[in-house]
Amino acid sequence: MTARLADIAAQAGVSEATVSRVLNGKPGVASTTRESVLAALDVLGYERPVKLRRRSAGLVGLITPELENPIFPALAQVIGQALTRQGYTPVLATQTPGGSTEDELTEMLVDRGVSGIIFVSGLHADTTADMQRYEKLRAQGVPFVLVDGFSPQVRAPFISPDDRAAMQLAVTHLVSLGHTRIGLALGPRRFVPVLRKIEGFVKAVHDQLGASEQQIESELIQHSLYTLEGGQAAASALMDRGCTAVVCASDMMALGAIRAARQRGLEVPDDISVVGFDDSPLIAFTDPPLTTVRKPVPAMGQAAVRTLLEEIGGTPAPHSEFVFMPELVVRGSTAAGPLHGSP
Repeated sequence: MTARLADIAAQAGVSEATVSRVLNGKPGVASTTRESVLAALDVLGYERPVKLRRRSAGLVGLITPELENPIFPALAQVIGQALTRQGYTPVLATQTPGGSTEDELTEMLVDRGVSGIIFVSGLHADTTADMQRYEKLRAQGVPFVLVDGFSPQVRAPFISPDDRAAMQLAVTHLVSLGHTRIGLALGPRRFVPVLRKIEGFVKAVHDQLGASEQQIESELIQHSLYTLEGGQAAASALMDRGCTAVVCASDMMALGAIRAARQRGLEVPDDISVVGFDDSPLIAFTDPPLTTVRKPVPAMGQAAVRTLLEEIGGTPAPHSEFVFMPELVVRGSTAAGPLHGSP
């Protein structure tokens, strides 16, 4: 202990007696001197005594499915900054294939004594998942908020973009450009955002182009994975069925669709138009810059934090869904349909 005092005193440029006074929380030490001693502790790798540690309002867990899709880091950044501003420390936990499951990450965060958890695109979005896990979490007294996905079985606040409206925006844009055969590329059917996008897409195409719901479901919708490769495979299948425009359920899938078009020697947007979803960071700088439906990430992230802090503070928001309106961002990947505007 004496050796340690000497080290800290030398590092801070003060006497061992002063170090002792600071460590024992005694009065009579100037605040700048106290800070120097605490900084010396940090530099030398010694833990601060418990009573001298900076008080944080607590840890808040953020569980995301992955970080490869840039929309998840973008959302994590908004949520992390909003939490930090309120004095909380965000803890990012990411599921990885073959790694920790959502349940394991939840258990780890609860063991760490987190004040609350925000789930993004978790099992709550999967219609085949057992929702009892969330009731169990509620029974443990851990406040939580669920982003992207909805289940009437879970008593919690949900934060979602309006997936149906997103499809309405995309289809209306493409129809206005003269496209009459529009395809939809999206992820597995069991997810709530996927089902909602299908609903919105079917209604928009039926209302605006007169196609029957059965025809739309069988010919114009292709399920795949939410990846570049998934978008490529889905777009390829839709192009085989004569689609001149493809709406994709994520920007990553849209980049895959552009790749599929190029592999066939087609030009985007001259031969085929592509619309993404999310407006992920850097997507404005692709070749061509991607027309996409912007997910209101800042508003959704801030609402998730605000709602969670109300839950933590004991004035919970109603257990309902807060739905945020997306917007169409027109860039260079959409243009007039092949027959539109030709002499």
